Amino acid sequence: MAFISRALGPRLHGASRAFPALVLTGPRRSGKTTLLRAMFPQADYHLLEDPDLVSRFRADPRTFVDGLRLPAILDEIQHVPEILAYVRTVIDRHPRRMGRFFLTASQEAPLMRGVTESMAGRAAVLQLLPLSLLESPKVSLLRGGFPEVVTRPRTAQLWFASYLQTYLERDVRAIVQVRHLATFRRFLGLVASRVGQVLNRVDLAAPLGVSVPTISHWLSVLETTSVILLVPPFYENFGKRLVKSPKIYLGDSGLACHLLGLETLAALERSPFLGPVWEGFVASEIVKQQVHGGRRRELYWFRDRKGLEVDFVVPETAARLTLIEAKATRTPRPSDAEPIRRLGRAVGSRSVRGIVVHRGTDEQPALLPGTTAVPITKLRLS
Repeated sequence: MAFISRALGPRLHGASRAFPALVLTGPRRSGKTTLLRAMFPQADYHLLEDPDLVSRFRADPRTFVDGLRLPAILDEIQHVPEILAYVRTVIDRHPRRMGRFFLTASQEAPLMRGVTESMAGRAAVLQLLPLSLLESPKVSLLRGGFPEVVTRPRTAQLWFASYLQTYLERDVRAIVQVRHLATFRRFLGLVASRVGQVLNRVDLAAPLGVSVPTISHWLSVLETTSVILLVPPFYENFGKRLVKSPKIYLGDSGLACHLLGLETLAALERSPFLGPVWEGFVASEIVKQQVHGGRRRELYWFRDRKGLEVDFVVPETAARLTLIEAKATRTPRPSDAEPIRRLGRAVGSRSVRGIVVHRGTDEQPALLPGTTAVPITKLRLS
């Protein structure tokens, strides 16, 4: 597979010069290993899913770590989180030597506990999400942005089926005890059918015959492993009653389409899920820009009790908001910007930039001052 340059690359280089260790997290198969091996070809590579390697480490961890030729890439360290304590001791012998350890993991929450305890001040922690449109024009609504799907789209359905099976058998079982993986698989399909909707845990629990606390736990697993994206509501004192529940999206539109059984673009175009999947695609593109660009992940949605709704709200500064409407149409109209216009008037002293993101060409018809319809490839959030 040809290497695709990633937007996170410059931050990785900078972190390797400023910290002894670098921890790269993100969903399974998002390209973490490929990126590190391409950017640091001089580093020795060790996959901690290899049972022989794990056996050697656990038999004599001190000898294993001291015998590493540095710099070294330690891949999928969630399988042996105890290695962090030994890596720390090596770092502390020569704390001024930078870029010595490059660590990856596919499960963030369990890993972060170890990093907090063992590597505080010694490691930069970065996240890599699947490819964005800014990184590859081959990223698409139907196929999403996982690198292997982007480079081999003809095998997408088989790839997603295998990905889900691996995800269920490894990540889910490693994080939570699920008695019946078939039920969890049905839960994934149910979540996909709710994309773009306000999260309703009771609505998810009833068809599966499980409790609401179980659904909450399962949702936390999906969020931890970056399978879903929960967009919280935007709170502001507008003098209105606001909806206070998050919206739910799949983190990758290709995975969403696979779970919904949409195998072709024609099927997606005819589907009632076109609009919600497009919204999720836009949401993921915004989050990828923020995460890969070094900004804090900050994405919200807005709806009041009177029905005024704006798809996405992005705080740029304390005095500026970007309001975004995601329209699956290829023919944007001035009326598409009306929710932005109305909320912009309610914001008051804040400066507002409005964007309508559609599926069109490079045409950018002006809708109102400061509000423009743009195709997703033109979306930039500074």
